[in-house]
Amino acid sequence: GLSLIELLITFSLMALLLTAAVPPLGAWLAKAKLRSAGEQLLNSLRLAQSEALRRNRQTVLVLTNAEPALTATPAANGSRWFVRALPALTGETADASHYVQGVTLSTASAVTLTGPAVLCFNSQGRPVTNSSTGLGSNCTAPASATSPTTYDIAAANTSSTLRVQVFLGGQIRLCDPARSVSSTAPDGC
Repeated sequence: GLSLIELLITFSLMALLLTAAVPPLGAWLAKAKLRSAGEQLLNSLRLAQSEALRRNRQTVLVLTNAEPALTATPAANGSRWFVRALPALTGETADASHYVQGVTLSTASAVTLTGPAVLCFNSQGRPVTNSSTGLGSNCTAPASATSPTTYDIAAANTSSTLRVQVFLGGQIRLCDPARSVSSTAPDGC
């Protein structure tokens, strides 16, 4: 058995250890939410790219503030996004078969996204400029092979950010903008 004093000392030590662990745990949780959002966006961009190849037609990743749906309004820096195929023929209208996937981040994640409203991929899986998406926003391909289209992701309670880069040749990568890419920091931008 334990005496009352021993039990109180044990609880006091546990409370002290928990108090010391809460701030690092909060920072770790914020970074985990940031990483999760970055990976979701990366996977959605890769899905848009692979759907363009599979369907042999342009597909688009659309940022929006509305509920992700086939006709949701694009919005730069939107908090949600969806992937859909664009009509291939003049006069063709989009229907449910054009919708691929939508993502809504949890409001509890407190993640913000900064990037273009729409990004189109051609049937070869490369970003492409398209001024007739039918969505009310135009796609703009990266200006050069060394100047990618970027999406920046930030989360509350952490100073860390992540960046998703989409290059002209079709490469898509998730990186840390606070680091420079090198042999010792392959996750840098």
